[in-house]
Amino acid sequence: YRRAVDISDREYRAWYGLGQTYEIMNMLLHALFYFRKAAALHPHDARMWCAIGGCLLGLDRRGDAEKSYERAVSLGDGEGIATRKLAELYREDGDEEKAAKCYLRHLELRYQSQLAVPLTGGSADSSPEAFENVVNHVRVDEPEAEALLYLAYYYRDNLEYDAAILCATRLEDYPGPEKEQGKGLLRDIRSRMDHKVGQRRYKRRSKSPKTPGRGVNSSMDSTSEANAESSFEFSP
Repeated sequence: YRRAVDISDREYRAWYGLGQTYEIMNMLLHALFYFRKAAALHPHDARMWCAIGGCLLGLDRRGDAEKSYERAVSLGDGEGIATRKLAELYREDGDEEKAAKCYLRHLELRYQSQLAVPLTGGSADSSPEAFENVVNHVRVDEPEAEALLYLAYYYRDNLEYDAAILCATRLEDYPGPEKEQGKGLLRDIRSRMDHKVGQRRYKRRSKSPKTPGRGVNSSMDSTSEANAESSFEFSP
């Protein structure tokens, strides 16, 4: 790599290779220097920013690491490295909404990378149809199983049961421990849905108007009716 840099200091792959070499030796400051050199020459490559983020995280510069990973995601992190790391960081911060968005973006980017002609440009399609298409067709490996399981719990806790069922059901074909967790989650969601339906039925029954009873004694005289009517007082 040194020889390559001596021949051409515009070769970003040589700088990137040097960064990887120093990262393996746990010399993170040196690695960060070379990764930044590579990123300056090839700024639109998500891998450069993922590498920078990893070094910054190792140097306990968490805020800067998040910014680097966010930059990688904005560039189309097809390998899913940045989205997964960001989701982990947001989970540690207790920011469930941001973590869920990262996991969803992870699935979207992984799905796009699998297409014969990857989608380019523009923001992700947030329609329910697009969400269903991504969840049903993304290839599920360990990072995707992690994302699906987290999203299933997140949607359940936010009462979005249809989305939660979709994510949990997708785990049924995955051979890892997430499969059994997904099955247990599906049982819990369906139990909650049944309980919710039961509550609705009970409320409808309790709110249904009762038919006023009518006296069976037709011999009630007019005086009794008058007394009954006079027992109600109306405020002006």
